[in-house]
Amino acid sequence: MFTGIIESLGKIESIEDKGGDARFWINTGKLDMSDVQLGDSIAMNGVCLTAIELRDDAYCADVSGETLSLTSLKDLTSGSIVNLEKALTPTTRLGGHLVSGHVDGMGKVVDRHDDARSVRFTIEAPKELAKYIAMKGSITVDGVSLTVNRVDGARFELNIVPHTLQETIMDQYQPGRAVNLEVDLIARYLERLVLGEKAAESGSNITESFLAEHGFIK
Repeated sequence: MFTGIIESLGKIESIEDKGGDARFWINTGKLDMSDVQLGDSIAMNGVCLTAIELRDDAYCADVSGETLSLTSLKDLTSGSIVNLEKALTPTTRLGGHLVSGHVDGMGKVVDRHDDARSVRFTIEAPKELAKYIAMKGSITVDGVSLTVNRVDGARFELNIVPHTLQETIMDQYQPGRAVNLEVDLIARYLERLVLGEKAAESGSNITESFLAEHGFIK
């Protein structure tokens, strides 16, 4: 688990094609690696990866073909700058929100404009994730825990302050860029709880007719 508070900007040193999957070496920048052991988790752009080799200033991780196909990690090249966060511990301050490091889908930056010293981004999520995104709720974008300022269909708006722009890769965002999205865990669990016993049935999902039948909407 993670908090969505980025600890360092890293840089991709190399990517080795393994015939369907890949092996990444990531320079960790200012990230404190003194307490990291083999097998520990480090999130890169919001994707939980396992450290299989370590140096004082870098780690190596294998990335499966499925992860490459479902996240923006496939767009990375040697020299790419990435967000890094070590897994939380029982004494970690939960400055963001609980983040699993399991990407739910890829969004796309559709607009960027300045607002005083902040920057406002509009991101379009996959339609199937729209129901989990709420105004003033939490969402993770490339591993960064953020508050949703406004929602319009599958699009949502973020207000990013200068500190976040400086400490993450978000200052690189331009319209058209693909980003990794992870919705709030609470929203996902709530969906399953609302289904009740129907959750055990194959293909069960929350639908408008289900909500009306059980008195959630009229």
